[in-house]
Formats: sequence, C-alpha cells, structure tokens
Amino acid sequence: MSEELELIKLDTESTMKKAISFLETELIKIRAGKANPNMLDGIVADYYGSPTPIAQIANISVLDARTISVQPWEKNMLQPIERAIIASNIGINPQNDGNYIRLFLPPLTEERRKELVKRCNGEGENGKVSIRNIRRDAIEQIKKLQKDGLSEDAAKDAEAEMQELTNRYIALIEKHLEAKEKEIMVV
Repeated sequence: MSEELELIKLDTESTMKKAISFLETELIKIRAGKANPNMLDGIVADYYGSPTPIAQIANISVLDARTISVQPWEKNMLQPIERAIIASNIGINPQNDGNYIRLFLPPLTEERRKELVKRCNGEGENGKVSIRNIRRDAIEQIKKLQKDGLSEDAAKDAEAEMQELTNRYIALIEKHLEAKEKEIMVV
C-alpha cells in the first residue's frame, strides 16, 4: 500500500509542476512594457495551408526595449504572419516594410497596467483551481485505497501530505503573480 501512496504523491507533484509551468508560460505572454519574443508564442500563421507557429517560419528578435522584429524566411510569408499577429489580439499593430515586420510596443498607461494585472490574477486563479483539482483527484485515489484496505491513519497522513503539497504550490503561484505584478507596475 505504501508504494501506491508514494506513486499517488509523485504523480500529484508532477502534475502540479506541469500546472505551474503552464502558468509561467501564460504569464510570459502577458506583456509588461518590455519587448519579449515569447509574446508571439502560440500565434500561428497559415503556412501553405497548415497552421504553423510564427517562430518556425520566421526569425524573431528584440531590437530594443520596445521593438520586436519578425523576419520571415520567405518573403511571401509577410502577409500571413502580419494577419496572424493582428488576429491574435495582443494589442500591437504590426508594421510591414516589405522585408521585416516590426512590432512597436506602446508605453503602458496606468489603466492598461491595472488591466494586465487583472489578467495575471485571472491566470493565477486558473492555476490555483487546477492545483486544487489535482489535490481532489489525489484524495479520491487515497480514499479508494482506504476502501481496499489502507488504514485510516495512513489515509489521513496521506491526505495531510496532499494538502501540504497544495499549499506549497499555491504559495508558488502567489510568488509568480507578485513578481509579474511588480514587473507590470514598474514605469
């Protein structure tokens, strides 16, 4: 039985780590006033009929703190990439000069900063919900083991461990949100 409990704990922890890494990637996509090539992650352009991430069909680089340059490997991909960036609704208008697409990040207003912080908090709340769902699933597995002969004390200890794990990962989410909020609110 203790092997099964250990497996449940390891599986739960690895799933929680995945939830944290998903949150990190979502927070990177939220711009904080500085140009970051990761802002274009998840945006796909039509590449000869198949949706392809921009990073796979163009070179993405940061020219300065407020400018991202996208240089397609094929010139005929300028229009599809530009359309994909506009359709992605990231709040930046692409400037196409025939060779490059440049994305100029406008300075953030106070109102926009607060809006971005709200969006970050929403992502954080989604992360917390997924961590709690993972805990719930683990506790259900422990209760099934208890029905199959696991002692009540061992089950209670395992549930307490799951709660401790949950608290640790929720605190980690809070740290990520705090850091992102500081990054956004710095003028």
